[in-house]
Amino acid sequence: MHHLFGKKVILSLSFVLFSVMLVMGQAGNKGNYNYKGFQKKPYYFGLSIGLNNSGYVLNQSKFFIGNDEIRIAEPASGAGLELHMIANLKLGYNFDFRFLPGFSFVTRQLEFTEVSSTVTQRNNSEPVYFELPFQIRYKSAPYKDKRVFATMGLKYGYDVAGNSDSKKSILKFSSHDFQWEVGLGMQFFYPYFIFSPEIKFSRGLTNTLIYDNQLNEAKVLENVFSQVISIGFNFEG
Repeated sequence: MHHLFGKKVILSLSFVLFSVMLVMGQAGNKGNYNYKGFQKKPYYFGLSIGLNNSGYVLNQSKFFIGNDEIRIAEPASGAGLELHMIANLKLGYNFDFRFLPGFSFVTRQLEFTEVSSTVTQRNNSEPVYFELPFQIRYKSAPYKDKRVFATMGLKYGYDVAGNSDSKKSILKFSSHDFQWEVGLGMQFFYPYFIFSPEIKFSRGLTNTLIYDNQLNEAKVLENVFSQVISIGFNFEG
């Protein structure tokens, strides 16, 4: 349910922002006062503060079918915080290259229900990732000191807190995570800074589960991928 809700939110916002982008593109370069000052800069820096909702995408193994220990294995998402620096380099009129090193505090859960009872075991994980996202951003034409944008890129994360393989967890996960990432947002140009709310969706590229054939909780899973939906508030200039 968490993942379906997140996807519906992303699709709805994507449609709205895409519609706004078309309208702005047709309107042209009108009523831009603060924008002109920032347009002259080949690069600028900033800070991003955000919230995230993080979970897992599971693929069950052949062992899961017919095993007499675990009946249900499913992910549960949790809320977290993000803090990143921003370095933005212009690549022509419509494109930017962006580098956003920073930290992401996430909460993730896996729930296992036993066949013999209604008891649910929870595998809790609260890693703190140092992240290195690289993005390409496409920007619409500005209109009255506003414009919308879309981003896509790759992100590497390393769990500096060591909670991915904590002894408190039933399962162990790799401290390394590689993700692809897409985002949509809108820029508001003010005299001294640019404010940009943005929504992003990230999905893991590699299996993060460290397999342990002594644990049924590990044996019922073929692979586990990370998934994050985040809302960020960017301040640049």
